[in-house]
Amino acid sequence: QFSVPVVDLADTVGRRADVVAGVRRAAETVGFFQVVNHGIPKRVLDEMLAAASGFHELQREVKSEYYSRELLRKVKFGSNFDLYQSRFANWRDSLLCVMGPEPLDPQELPLICRDITMEYSENVHKMGVTLFELLSEALGLKPDHLIELDCAKGHLIISHYYPPCPEPELTMGTSKHSDPDFLTILLQDQIGGLQVLSENQWIDVPPVPGALVVNIGDLLQLVSNDRFKSVEHQVLANHAGPRVSIACFFTLHLHPSTRLYGPIKELLSEDCPPVYKETSLKDFIAYYDEKGLDGNSALTHFKCQR
Repeated sequence: QFSVPVVDLADTVGRRADVVAGVRRAAETVGFFQVVNHGIPKRVLDEMLAAASGFHELQREVKSEYYSRELLRKVKFGSNFDLYQSRFANWRDSLLCVMGPEPLDPQELPLICRDITMEYSENVHKMGVTLFELLSEALGLKPDHLIELDCAKGHLIISHYYPPCPEPELTMGTSKHSDPDFLTILLQDQIGGLQVLSENQWIDVPPVPGALVVNIGDLLQLVSNDRFKSVEHQVLANHAGPRVSIACFFTLHLHPSTRLYGPIKELLSEDCPPVYKETSLKDFIAYYDEKGLDGNSALTHFKCQR
């Protein structure tokens, strides 16, 4: 039975070659890995999960102050987030917080999760920078290559709350999709339910205490010219619960960047021509949102015509 690899980030200086090799193997094959010894204190992880639960268990009228369909609002609450695009209702509520590139004013966050969200954000962003350095080296590039492409410049944190579902077989927690970002770092509780598609089989990603789940996003597959894999995944609805997870997406798509992204020039050759044409993040996200979570990759739309 195939499982999602675990990468140990202890001593990324002394064990650099081993860590880079582990990250490369995972990124090129299953597109997912769990990281341990990542340096974020267990207290921060536990408090972040508890605060997210606390927010989602507030009275609906308190949460509704944060409800918005306004695209550029930095902190907003939503329920069944893509009901307008997807064929299936997703069994979850979400609180979205845009943490960068412009620093978020903490006062915009709900009091119940304010301080810990700021602390977690700082920790997870630092970890993201480390991962982009390792991923750059895994591509044979200098450590700051992906950082210089602004891959770590913006990030948003979404806390998902999946209530217990009376008939889980009739719905999904989150339907099948890949992520339209550079990289995602996920903190999940002990309920489980996350599955990754590998060789046409759904593989469970069992929660490992203290670990964080990392997955390659569509934009990193695009700039790596298909070296790294952005893999489809889903979350099963569950009788048990509630389930809480905190996803950090490294993306600039809410920021008006005019930069064009295409396959990294250093990775191209006569034998390895570009798979994708260049696109702006705005155009990529507009297409991803327009098609909704239909289970098909948005990347196909941006392939070069041969």
